[in-house]
Amino acid sequence: MRWLVGWSSIAASFGTVGAVTASDDTATMQPVGGHLLWGDPDPLWAVGDWRPDEVRVVSVAPDTRLAVLGCCAATDEELKVGLFAARGGALRHLTAWPGSYTAVVQTGRRITIAADLAGARPVFHTPWANGTAYATAALPLADLIEAQLDIGHLAALLACPETPEALRDSTPYAGVRRVPPGHALVLREGSREITGYEPVASLAVAAPQLDPDHAVEAVRDALVEAVRARLTAPRHAPATPPPDPGPVPGMGPADRRAARGHAPAPGIGADLSGGSASSTLALLAAGLPGVPGTITGHGGAGAGERLLAVTFNDLTAGAREPGHTAELERAHALAENPRLHHVVVAADDEALPYADLDIPLTDEPGPALVTAARHRRRLAAGSADHLTGHGARQVLDAHPARLADLLMDRRRRHLLRPVTALARASGPTAGSLLVPITVYRAARRLARTPYRAGLEAAAGRLLEANRALATGDGNPEGPLDASLAALTWTRPGPAARWLTGEALAEVSVRLHQAATRPTSVQRPGEARARAALARHAADHRVLEQAAEVRSQRLHAPFFDNQVVRACRDLPESLRVRPGARADVLRAVLAGTGIHDLPPGWGAPTHAPSQAAVRAGLRVALPQLLALFEAPLLADAGLIEARVVRTALRAAADGEPVPLDGIADLVSTELWLHRLVARRGTCWSGTAAPRRRAVAAGVPSRPTLRS
Repeated sequence: MRWLVGWSSIAASFGTVGAVTASDDTATMQPVGGHLLWGDPDPLWAVGDWRPDEVRVVSVAPDTRLAVLGCCAATDEELKVGLFAARGGALRHLTAWPGSYTAVVQTGRRITIAADLAGARPVFHTPWANGTAYATAALPLADLIEAQLDIGHLAALLACPETPEALRDSTPYAGVRRVPPGHALVLREGSREITGYEPVASLAVAAPQLDPDHAVEAVRDALVEAVRARLTAPRHAPATPPPDPGPVPGMGPADRRAARGHAPAPGIGADLSGGSASSTLALLAAGLPGVPGTITGHGGAGAGERLLAVTFNDLTAGAREPGHTAELERAHALAENPRLHHVVVAADDEALPYADLDIPLTDEPGPALVTAARHRRRLAAGSADHLTGHGARQVLDAHPARLADLLMDRRRRHLLRPVTALARASGPTAGSLLVPITVYRAARRLARTPYRAGLEAAAGRLLEANRALATGDGNPEGPLDASLAALTWTRPGPAARWLTGEALAEVSVRLHQAATRPTSVQRPGEARARAALARHAADHRVLEQAAEVRSQRLHAPFFDNQVVRACRDLPESLRVRPGARADVLRAVLAGTGIHDLPPGWGAPTHAPSQAAVRAGLRVALPQLLALFEAPLLADAGLIEARVVRTALRAAADGEPVPLDGIADLVSTELWLHRLVARRGTCWSGTAAPRRRAVAAGVPSRPTLRS
């Protein structure tokens, strides 16, 4: 794992009480495996195995400098322009370059660090030593302040994972806060401010709609630049490379991860499936001018080779479904491109979900923990720089709640296509003729529901969430049920039905409190779409850490700021059309000269299939039952062990149980076990904390923090 960490202290001056200066004991503090980018009084470190071309520092004065870490296509001159703009307060310039990176600006005693729009590159902060410490990972800050678990955050994460109002800015560690997506952390001599750098749509005023053709062209340009940022050589002199830190205490067994898979092949690789997102990136990377096999800042053995395209062939029991077979055939057809070298990774029972639960410790829990081994097998067959299509569905597709936005704009005719598609997907049943009316009524109800009333209603529904366990309700069975359930300001998550009444009540209190706070109210569809993107980006970050292959970089261009902005400008009327994502990406490829796509390209795919998930549950059932024999979640008062064990048996037997909820519970329990069993801290020095975060483990039946 790689992260940035630093702090801003109170300047030493006459009459200052409790000032922090370079002579204090804090001057001896440093993160384990850290490389100092600049020093006191407000130091900044890069921690982990950063590549030389991923670390850039530009200075125009001793106290005016910019650090950019990650994949950034800006030249040094462009970075200097951004630095001058940020010094004048224009933070958006720091987030407009192609690529995925974190930028930190220091101008005098003011420090600015911006989170991205999606949430894949977050920023965390905590009060410390009369100032503020910040980092791009939460666990180092938790170690710094010796934080305990925030049980209320875990409850909200399980009960309402896509509800920012329930999660707020909290993290799993008490006292460590997260900067919301689209915001920046501004530190001035110890004081801190969270400021937004992106405009937010209001409830009453519709954002200006771009022409569909121009909007699609903008998406094409953004995606091409995002892929090119990963392909082209750096146009600057890289900073001095940080030393190889080796295993970082507390952040997972790096040696064990490295031993599990072979070193990735040098060069550029990509996921290749019959789906639209990953295959679009693979074809763009193969079709751009230059040599696909030359990776950023590297040459040698990888130069001149074809782009390595990886397809995961799910051979597990019950996974040979018609849709999967067609997807594999489309991947073979796409791989006929002479600039692609196709590799098919065969899966077996060892790659099933839940098959390998010996996971590394990630920064926070996420459902990707139960499929980490499955993804690691696919990624280990890839290249040193591997492109993936994660996030495309969240940035391109229309969230069902966007239908309410259309009604608010008096564009009812645009509801015709989506409701007709839902009626067809529901099948020729007796009630299929009523589907358009049912969807229209639900969308109109959401459009007429104020933000505060919507949150209060959600808080009331949350208290009844675990009643679904007895009644069998709350598990959408088809596209229509899922769409109707999504036509609300917020709704309980799939794991809420297994939480205790006390935990649900605490989360309900959070929602009631959020409803009374002043807020820049968003349109319901826009708000739900942004929340879904933030949740998926956070889950992707967990996947990166859990399935990490040493010396490999996993790139998700659809999370890049310029791609997210371009996709947000797509008109609502275009988004809600059935198959809109495939149409947009087909136009993107056509704009770059790629027209020959196999039949059925763009058909929706869902991986892993439910058949593979249930097969993995059956294989791992004894281990899972043992895990929940005396679970830490029960000690924290969030679940009852007996109820979860019953749900695990039901899911393995094929009963209609929300599998996403099972994944949330299992991954959170696994993460807690890894967290309390860790040894060492992330810090060294005479002023280092004496104990690691949650060193005492999870207390028995603690009081929930709300």
